[in-house]
Amino acid sequence: MRIRDKLFPEGTKVRKLLRAIALTIKGLHPSNWKKIYQMIKEQGFRKTMGSIHGKIWGKPQFIDTNDIYQKWIEKNEPTEEELEQQRKTKFAFEPKISILVPMYNTPYKFFKELVECLINQTYGNWELCLADGSPEQDNSLKEIYEQDERIKYKFLGENKGIAGNTNECIKLATGDFIALFDHDDLLPVFSLYEVVKCINEHPEVEFIYTDEDKITTLDKPRFNPHFKPDFSLDFLRANNYICHFSVFKKELMDRLEGERGKYDGAQDFDIILRVSELTKNIIHIPKVLYHWRVHPNSTAQAEVESKPYAFEAGIPAIQDHLERMGLKGTVEHGASLGTYRIRYQFEGNPKVSIVIPNKDEKETLKTCVESILEKTTYENYEIVIVENNSETEEIFDYYKQLEENEKIKVVRYEEKGYNYSKLINLGVKNSDGEFIVQLNNDTKVETEDWLEDMLGFCSREDVGAVGVKLFYPDNTIQHAGIVFGVDRVATHLFRNLPRHLPGYFARESSIQDFSAVTGACMMAKRSIYEEVGYMDENMPVAFNDLDFCLKIREIGKLIVYDPFVTLIHYESKTRGYEDTPEKVARFEAEIEKFQKKWKKIYDEGDPYYNPNFSLNSSHYDIKG
Repeated sequence: MRIRDKLFPEGTKVRKLLRAIALTIKGLHPSNWKKIYQMIKEQGFRKTMGSIHGKIWGKPQFIDTNDIYQKWIEKNEPTEEELEQQRKTKFAFEPKISILVPMYNTPYKFFKELVECLINQTYGNWELCLADGSPEQDNSLKEIYEQDERIKYKFLGENKGIAGNTNECIKLATGDFIALFDHDDLLPVFSLYEVVKCINEHPEVEFIYTDEDKITTLDKPRFNPHFKPDFSLDFLRANNYICHFSVFKKELMDRLEGERGKYDGAQDFDIILRVSELTKNIIHIPKVLYHWRVHPNSTAQAEVESKPYAFEAGIPAIQDHLERMGLKGTVEHGASLGTYRIRYQFEGNPKVSIVIPNKDEKETLKTCVESILEKTTYENYEIVIVENNSETEEIFDYYKQLEENEKIKVVRYEEKGYNYSKLINLGVKNSDGEFIVQLNNDTKVETEDWLEDMLGFCSREDVGAVGVKLFYPDNTIQHAGIVFGVDRVATHLFRNLPRHLPGYFARESSIQDFSAVTGACMMAKRSIYEEVGYMDENMPVAFNDLDFCLKIREIGKLIVYDPFVTLIHYESKTRGYEDTPEKVARFEAEIEKFQKKWKKIYDEGDPYYNPNFSLNSSHYDIKG
């Protein structure tokens, strides 16, 4: 046993702090050390490490000490004049919102603040439905809930659990919409106004969710805003990113028949999963309309391990959801606490064709091919190398060597020049697989069951393509999903961040849907190529993989990012593609052409990237 393990056993607070310090130091830029030294002098070592670690990890359990979010609040939330205008607004449809609050030993201070935040709402047609499952009735709360006729209170005389108490709230509800609200949290005064505005703008909506942040007390700054994507089914299955503020149409809640006690701790997660099965009329309001209170007994508090049952309850909730959807797969905990991984099963033994374009670069190709042959546990695959005008004798000698393997064949591209789309299309048309993997020759496979994992996603009827997590040789991220609009055209998220540091709300390590993934390693069915017309051969160099993904999205299929499959990508971080006036002109023309073709996503914004994030950063930085 190592001395470290004897002195600081795994799982102890000291061990966790040491790990946090180690990761913090690894992830910091040297220019920050003077500032860190000053922070230690002012607030102590432990608090400083927690704050810095939170900034790097981007996880919700650490308070962000910088003032960026406070400036965002000042810039984006309504002024007193705007709030007064909201109070005067008359909507064409003014639905009653029934707010459900299951109570259990609710502290007087929290309850008073909860009721006050509702009474002060700029939209007034609401009712508060309280079902109290406390062992004894707290008469001190009576003066609070009796002050407004819109408040309905029922003492249950027993604790029916979170789900059971919530269902008692539903029995009190008479509204057009049902909103879930925890007894220790708060709503900003403009929250219900924004929800009703959304209902009027989208009369078909059946489920609404919003962004949220954290709060400790009213006299302290809010922190850790969770700016969420629009509805992402795979991200939801990976964690309950929707969480708060959830508003359901009453008819939909009636169909759901309330919450289910066997998922207590993940009862809201279960009901949101069931919502996703019943309706596509889901709207995300990209505004912070819920304040999740951090205190010792909440799942939002600094030690999220305080309620492990909540995370355990998520596994059967997801498993049952998969069974209802007719999907076969196993659910397990993900890379970060509160996230989940699904290993989808696929039918039969489908053949996979791995298509690799190549020109010269024997050693580069050799590293790639050998990693496939040595690592891959799935047996029914072939490697199709598309030879593109190579000039060296050694590469052709290597091709002869490779073709001695029955799993490998080389296809000659007869045209001159470089056209990535044509190379891939040629490889696909000369392959035998039901599934196709586009793979760059400058990659190295790390994950043994990479094909099984990708097949699990691609076998789903709703999935068009799946991409993976790529690292540079120095163990920083090269690809963890792509969003449009950042850096003019699109960007790889989390580029250059250290491998083992979870990014914003652990998104780099969570399965989720994106508008695109890189073609450096991407799997799709052969039938998808046929349906979308293959790769666009009018895009020979740039953006062809992005275009392919958007064509897949256009036919209603999902693009899934699978972070549990990893490869090394030897692409240089600094290689300059556009190093001559001719190349610059060509690249600018390609940008203009691509943006014109896909104008809609630039006009409306990428649905998987919250508009409150900066378009000048790939790290989920808040827009200034």
